[in-house]
Amino acid sequence: MDGLDIIYSTVCNATFCDGGEENPYHDGIAPKKALENFVNGKHLRIGTFQNYPMSWSEKTENGSYIGRGVAFVIFEILQKKFNFTYDVVIPEGNLLHSEKTNEESLLGLLRNKKIDMAVAFVPILKNSDKMVTFSTVLDEGEWRMMLKRPKESAVGSGLLAPFDEYVWFLILVSVVLYGPCMTLLTGIRSKLMPDEERYVPLCPSVWFVYGAFIKQGTTLSPSANTTRVLFATWWLFIILLSAFYTANLTAFLTLSKFTLEVETVQDLYSKNYRWMAPEGSAVKYAVKNPEENIHFLYKSITDGRAKFLTLKYDQDYLEFVSDGAVLVQPKITLEHMMYMDYQKKTREGIPEAERCTYVLSPGVFMSMRRAFAYQHKSKLKPLFNSVIKKIIRSGIQEHISRRNLPDTKICPLDLQSKDRQLRVTDLLMTYYIMAVGMATAVAVFVGEISIRRYIFKRCCEKQKLRRNMRQVKPITIDESQPPPYESLFGKAKRGQTKKEMINGREYWVINKDNGETRLIPVRTPSALLYR
Repeated sequence: MDGLDIIYSTVCNATFCDGGEENPYHDGIAPKKALENFVNGKHLRIGTFQNYPMSWSEKTENGSYIGRGVAFVIFEILQKKFNFTYDVVIPEGNLLHSEKTNEESLLGLLRNKKIDMAVAFVPILKNSDKMVTFSTVLDEGEWRMMLKRPKESAVGSGLLAPFDEYVWFLILVSVVLYGPCMTLLTGIRSKLMPDEERYVPLCPSVWFVYGAFIKQGTTLSPSANTTRVLFATWWLFIILLSAFYTANLTAFLTLSKFTLEVETVQDLYSKNYRWMAPEGSAVKYAVKNPEENIHFLYKSITDGRAKFLTLKYDQDYLEFVSDGAVLVQPKITLEHMMYMDYQKKTREGIPEAERCTYVLSPGVFMSMRRAFAYQHKSKLKPLFNSVIKKIIRSGIQEHISRRNLPDTKICPLDLQSKDRQLRVTDLLMTYYIMAVGMATAVAVFVGEISIRRYIFKRCCEKQKLRRNMRQVKPITIDESQPPPYESLFGKAKRGQTKKEMINGREYWVINKDNGETRLIPVRTPSALLYR
C-alpha cells in the first residue's frame, strides 16, 4: 500500500467511509443518495493548469494527461469514495483567466462547460463567481515577491543606523536651537541683573554647543548659577546621547539585521522596480480589477515596468530575477524554486556562501482564498464539499504541499554569518562628513575674502584701525583665570646671571626681579633640565 492509500484509509476510517454510523451519506436522506447514484460510475472531464506543487500534469505516451500535485491527491480521495473516472483537460494557454478566448484559460473552459470541474487551487477572485462557483475553501494563498539577494543591506551607512531618521532630525534641531537659546536666556538675565555676569554672545554659544557635541572643551568660564546650569544641561545631554549611540552602533555592527529595499507592495510601486508574474495568473486579474486592493499597481503596467510572461518551466523566471526584476508568485511555489536552485548549486560544487542567490520579501504581495471550481448549479458541489471539509481538517493538504521541502527555512533573509567585518558602506558617512567639512571650510574662506574685499571698503578699515590705535584700552584682569606663571616665580634680570663655585660645585646664580636668587647646577645631568 503506497502513501496515498495510507492517507486515504486514515481519513476514511475516521470520517466518512462506508459502514460508519456518522457517515452523512448513509442517514437515509434521499437527495444525497440520489447524488451518489448520479456520480457513481460517471466519467468526468477535469481541468487543471501548471502550478507546481499544488497542481500540474504529465503527458503519457498515448497523448492523455495525468494530474499531479496536492489538488489531485484530494481529488483521488473523492474518486475512491464516489467511484467515478475522469480525463484531464489542459487549457491551450495554461492560463487561469484570459480576456481573449475561453479555450486558453481554465475558467474559460469551465464557463463554456468544456469541463465539469477545475481541480486546482483556483484563487477566489472578486466578481469571478459570475463565471463559476467554488467549493469549500482549501487554503489561504499568499503571494510573495522574489528578489535577487543584494550584497549589502538596505539599512544604509553604519554610522547612521543606530538612530531613526526622526531621532537624527531632533538632534539636529537641538544643536541648531540650543546656542541661540543660551544667548537669549543669558541676555535676559544680564538685563535683569546688569551688575553681574554679562550675556554670552551668539557666536561663542554656537561654538560651545558644537564643540561639546563632538566632545571638545571651551574657553567660556561661566560664573553665574543660571549659565552653569545651561552648560551642565547640554553636557549631560551629550553624555547620554553618546552613550546610547555607542551602544547601538556596537549592536548594529555585530548583530545587524539584513533588510531589503523592496519589502511591501508599496515599496515595489514607489521605488519603480521592474516586476513580473505569469501570464493569465491571479496577479494580473487582481491588478486590473478596480475592486482589488493592489489596483494601484496598474500604472506600472502602463509604464512598462510590469510584465506578464508565459514560460514553460518555473525555473526559467530565475534568469529575469538575476537581472534585477521582482517575481510575484505564490509563496509555496517560490520556496520550491529556491530549494531546487539551492540543490542544483550544491551538486555543481558552488561554495555554501554563494548558494542562496535569491530571497523572499517579508511582506505579503496579496492574499486570496483558493478552492476547486465547478460550473454554475453543478451537482458535484454539494456532494464533494462535505468530504473536502474533512480532508482539509485532517491536514493532508498542508502536509503534502511541503513534503519535498526541508523543515528549516530555505535561504532566509538573514543568513546569520558569523564574521562581521566593516565594509566601505559602513564607513561611507565618514567620507561624506570629511568632504562636506572641507567644502564648508573653503566656502567660508571664500566668503570671508569676498566680504572683506568687496563689501567693506579699505578706507573704512584704515579709519577704524587708526581710531582703535588712538584709544587706550584699560588693562582688565580676569580674576576667574589663573595668574601667569611668571608672576609666581618672577622674571630674571638681564645681566644678573653668573657662574659660581659653591661647596665644590659649579652653579648658575640667577637674580630675579622680585629679589629671589636661584641656584642651577651646571655640570650635573639634572642641569640639562634647566637649559
